[in-house]
Amino acid sequence: MSTMKLSTDLSPASGNRSGVYFAILQLALTLGWTTYLIYLPQLAAKVGIAPTAVILILMLDQAIFTITDTAMGVAADRIAHVVGRLGRFVGALTALSCTAFVALPFVAGTGPASQGWFIALIVIWAITSSALRAPPLTLLGKYSAKPSVPFLSALVMLGYGLAGAVSPYLGVVLRNEDARLPFVISSAVLLITTLGLSRVERGLVRTSSPAKPREVAKPLGKASATFIASMVILALGYQLHFSLNSGPFYLRFAKPSDLEWLMPVFWIGFNIAMFPASAVVKRRGGLIVMGTAGLLGALAVLGAELAGSLNTLIAAQFIAGAAWGCMLMSAISAALALGDSGAEGKVLGLVFSALALATFARMSAVAGGLQKLPEYAPLLHWAPVACRSVAGAGLLVLAAFRAQQSVLKAKRV
Repeated sequence: MSTMKLSTDLSPASGNRSGVYFAILQLALTLGWTTYLIYLPQLAAKVGIAPTAVILILMLDQAIFTITDTAMGVAADRIAHVVGRLGRFVGALTALSCTAFVALPFVAGTGPASQGWFIALIVIWAITSSALRAPPLTLLGKYSAKPSVPFLSALVMLGYGLAGAVSPYLGVVLRNEDARLPFVISSAVLLITTLGLSRVERGLVRTSSPAKPREVAKPLGKASATFIASMVILALGYQLHFSLNSGPFYLRFAKPSDLEWLMPVFWIGFNIAMFPASAVVKRRGGLIVMGTAGLLGALAVLGAELAGSLNTLIAAQFIAGAAWGCMLMSAISAALALGDSGAEGKVLGLVFSALALATFARMSAVAGGLQKLPEYAPLLHWAPVACRSVAGAGLLVLAAFRAQQSVLKAKRV
């Protein structure tokens, strides 16, 4: 084993191959989560868990992710200084995660007596699956040349976006299938993909130019705290808009059977917009693009709310998805920039924790039945607009402040 050095010259071909690998990893991970969502109600019923309690299990998952995503990012920063160790760490946890995941339908099949084991397996899977989010992406910050990070971030998020686009179809295809085979297949694909991480890591090292070792990770400052708070708000706006409001918006003009064809419009916009936006991030920085996309997303959500026809709604949803794609891609780039003193994993972990926290908040609203209460209907409809507007404006202010600080620092030099 050799000590990891900071890369300043990652070859474009090697960097792009790594980005494609991470995209496939995110695709496999997200499709596994989708498979879990599809089958959880029927598996829970087999062990005697009431349908109304399934949302509580999903909330438990998100609460675990909120903690473990950051913890795994911090762990990645601490162990990644030795080449190959991060790959082995992620691989070992993924093997445990996949084992627990595969066991879920088999344990559920034994009936109510295995309810405790069923919940324990879910907890193990949730904790260990966090190793597949922030830790692998930490390598991009530690090895990639800074100008290439936005494009690589877009490649990574492409896997997430493609999974979102095919999820409605996956639900239709798997609805009446036995759970065991999909769980085995998704786990096998994910594990095989993850086992390639060490090879990718060593390939990045081999094609990188050695430089001075990184500094010891510094405590995160006010800028990072503001960034993460904005990420929570933006993610909450996404959750409320897409998960709660998009379906009812479409049902004003379409039939329920049409939703599987209409919901992916959001993800089509997501996948298309990230790559041109990455060129802007390269020149202007992630915070500016995040803020601008937040404001654009607020206008798109407003357009969806006020749409008077299906075509107008489709266009608004496409733009809303494009804005969210820009926000998420820029968030990865900004996180790597803010953590550029050895805290890349920590800041990335905080980003994923923010996404999990927002999902937990949305599920809490559903569990509390807020979407069914007339007095809360205006809040749920207009909150996505407010979230994106406030967070977008805040990020633009933060970007302007950091630009001003950079100018003042340059003048002192």
